[in-house]
Amino acid sequence: MLSHLKNVALTVVAIGMLSQFAIHEAEARYGGRQYYSSWSYQPARSYHYTRYYYKPVTTASSYSYHYCISYPSQPRYVYYYNPVSRQYWGRYDLEGTEGAQYSLLAEKDRKENLEDIPESAFPAPAAMPEIPGSKDGVAIEPIKEKPGDEPKDLPVAK
Repeated sequence: MLSHLKNVALTVVAIGMLSQFAIHEAEARYGGRQYYSSWSYQPARSYHYTRYYYKPVTTASSYSYHYCISYPSQPRYVYYYNPVSRQYWGRYDLEGTEGAQYSLLAEKDRKENLEDIPESAFPAPAAMPEIPGSKDGVAIEPIKEKPGDEPKDLPVAK
């Protein structure tokens, strides 16, 4: 019985190590301090979303993330949503002028529901804000692919 428990414990440790390896492998594939996942579609709510992964500091051992959401009714914008605070905190203008595409909401205007944020709350687009929680002034990388775009580095199935 004791040897069986040892085998189970070793299996659990091995699975844990493999899952950590898979996470690090994925991080190595995307690399760097920040990246976006590929776009997904949420049919029940009719929106596309991607995750923005980032490290607040370069020495962080794991990534944090926010959601970036695109609604068909407003295809020009991608809204950034913090799942921890459960608030929309800004939007990216896909049709804006390079270097002036992000509208960062004031703290008082950040809400859980997008419909609770009036259009007038969004300031004129400016440069991308700093990586959340960072202190070194590094800006968020802009989204490179629009919802529904095929990833540029993957072959398209025919």
